Amino acid sequence: MTDTAQDFARPADSGERSHVRRGLFVATILVGSFLLFLVQPMVARMALPRLGGAPNVWNSAMLVYQALLLAGYAYAHLLGRLTVRRQAMVHVALLLLAGLTLPVGLVPLAPIPRLPEALWVPLLLGLSIGPVFFVVSAQAPLMQRWFAADPRAGEPWALYAASNLGSFAGLLAYPLLAEPLLTLRQQSVAWTAGFTLLVVLVALAAFNRRRLPTAAATMVQDEEAASSVGWRTVTLWLLLSAVPSGLMLSTTTHLTTDIFAMPLLWVIPLGLYLLSFVVAFSDRRGGVAVVSRATPVVVLFAGSYAMLSNGSGTLWIVGGTCLLLFCVATALHGRLYDVRPGSAQLTRFYLTMSAGGALGGAFTALVAPMVFDWAWEHPLLVLAAAALIPLRPLLDWRGDDGIEPGMARIALVVLLLFTLFLGWLLADFTADDDGSLGTIMLTVFLTGIGVMLMPWRWAFVATLVIAMVGQGGLATILASARGERTRSYFGIYTLRDHPEEKLRTLAHGTTLHGEQSLDPAHSRDALTYYGPTSGVGLALAATPAIEGPAARVGVVGLGTGSLACRAQAGQRWTFFEIDPAVLRFSTSGRFTFLSQCAPRAPVVIGDARLELAELPPASFDVLVIDAFSSDAIPMHLLTREAMQVYLRALAPRGLLMLHISNRYIDLAPVIGSNAQDAGLAALSRLDLPEDETRYTPSRWIALSRDRGVLETLARARPDSPWKVLDERAAGPWTDDHSSILSHVRWDKLAGHP
Repeated sequence: MTDTAQDFARPADSGERSHVRRGLFVATILVGSFLLFLVQPMVARMALPRLGGAPNVWNSAMLVYQALLLAGYAYAHLLGRLTVRRQAMVHVALLLLAGLTLPVGLVPLAPIPRLPEALWVPLLLGLSIGPVFFVVSAQAPLMQRWFAADPRAGEPWALYAASNLGSFAGLLAYPLLAEPLLTLRQQSVAWTAGFTLLVVLVALAAFNRRRLPTAAATMVQDEEAASSVGWRTVTLWLLLSAVPSGLMLSTTTHLTTDIFAMPLLWVIPLGLYLLSFVVAFSDRRGGVAVVSRATPVVVLFAGSYAMLSNGSGTLWIVGGTCLLLFCVATALHGRLYDVRPGSAQLTRFYLTMSAGGALGGAFTALVAPMVFDWAWEHPLLVLAAAALIPLRPLLDWRGDDGIEPGMARIALVVLLLFTLFLGWLLADFTADDDGSLGTIMLTVFLTGIGVMLMPWRWAFVATLVIAMVGQGGLATILASARGERTRSYFGIYTLRDHPEEKLRTLAHGTTLHGEQSLDPAHSRDALTYYGPTSGVGLALAATPAIEGPAARVGVVGLGTGSLACRAQAGQRWTFFEIDPAVLRFSTSGRFTFLSQCAPRAPVVIGDARLELAELPPASFDVLVIDAFSSDAIPMHLLTREAMQVYLRALAPRGLLMLHISNRYIDLAPVIGSNAQDAGLAALSRLDLPEDETRYTPSRWIALSRDRGVLETLARARPDSPWKVLDERAAGPWTDDHSSILSHVRWDKLAGHP
């Protein structure tokens, strides 16, 4: 047990250790919380082959977990009306019933026609994990209530910090230990064993409280009936819970969409969110006091980047955004702790907290994608945090030692006018890209003024708004006003014209999705990753020589439709696209590749892996896999099972092309191992075009059962050579086991070239 856990486990009176058994309750809470946050990424990983890796999939999963947590806390609150003995009987019985649904796995629920993904995904996850998650989520408030039922036990609030410590441990254990070392089946079996241990611990905790006098066991209920909490306090509980919860999810969306799409990024905001509870609910208040003091400064400085959407983020901005989340969550949760009720209202307090968390999650995961065209929920939640965090002015303008009220008002007006001037300068620096030093200095000045304006909360918030608008927010607002953005469940797309270069571009998050020349003479040119010397450009040019003049070509991932202009007379093309919003870009006239070059090519909407599995065998001679979500890793499209689907859809001499360009993950060893596992020959083409305005560096892998197919491909353009793919991973990825940790380009994450 760690030193922190030992602090939680230390009883109020060591002379009564044998009776109070605080360590038993801490262990039960730690195990339960560990299991909860271990199963969350496990189920999301199980769903990956069916749902893909878009950020909103994880947000939907978090929404399900928060809703189930709310239900579990409501159950714990209602159960608290019974005596501890009866609570134990009911809870242990429900644990045993929920155990009948183990081991953990996805239910066979097919997509429901006309039901949006934002609703179908939570339904799938809820049905799959609902029973065990519901009953395990209740154990933390129940154990605290059972602990507090003994008057000699002391206050139970520090046990909530222990709960979040267990959650944090479970969260880190999955990507660092469970996923790299265990298959999904082994993970499920191990989780079942942990669940069994939890049932034993809950039973032991109940046994420890078996001899409580009836008066002691029902004292909490009597006190609860006699006490009351006003609606204003309950509303404050909701707000102080909802804002950090929503901000945690919006931070994930904002970072992966507009700042820095790096692997495993979702772990960091959730981990910081959990750690904030550990600090805020600790018996030792020094930590939360220090963080709360620093939070207004962090909100002003790091919060100014909340409207940034240019995709030019660095690790420094990522660090600042994560620091902002941690400080805000700790300060608001610390304020929540300060307005907590007596232990008689414990389960009601936690129920309200859970409801607030669910509201914040629903706003970010359900409402925002349907209402906003960009991740506007993030700056809105930062502003909400600024309106709620404790403000302890360094200079009390309005106190007894302050300046005369009239002079204070004059100073306020002068500072606000100076703030507007600095905001205008900051916007000018940001628009002209005059260097980071100037923008940093202006942001520091704005932060200093905001600190001076802390006695007036409205002025503090106004300063933050001005800083946001100046720090790239103006460009974000104008992009939305011009209708450049489209938001769907699968991501945020930015359509932008560049008159000087005569180009129209489409970005998905931080990743260029495609571009088209606005010059009619070059409107059919396939640009970016699809140039004439790219792997796919070479392969499609050689297709008539390899497969004949009537080749059947399938493309997974429509994008802007660039590849359509690689089609040749007599060929039959089919596109697969999961997001209807992407199809609208090609059919509304914004991009004309499809209408000009392959107007009769069908576009199948749906998950390509599932759609390909439904086709007759040998449906294609060439199959191009070009599906990605920003820089998210399409793990479900690169597994052994996915490869089997592709090979089934290909003719015996078919050619499979995989696009593996990625800034932060080296996918070549994975493809090399999968090719070896499937008995495929493989060639690699890394294209570094000279014309970097029109074309983008790319890496494509060509695979075939027939080695002669690849030999013909390699001979077609000796001036653009291929190399044998000899890179290997430890083993092939499968739906049951895959991990990206060993393939991360850590030097790229650190910002090295």
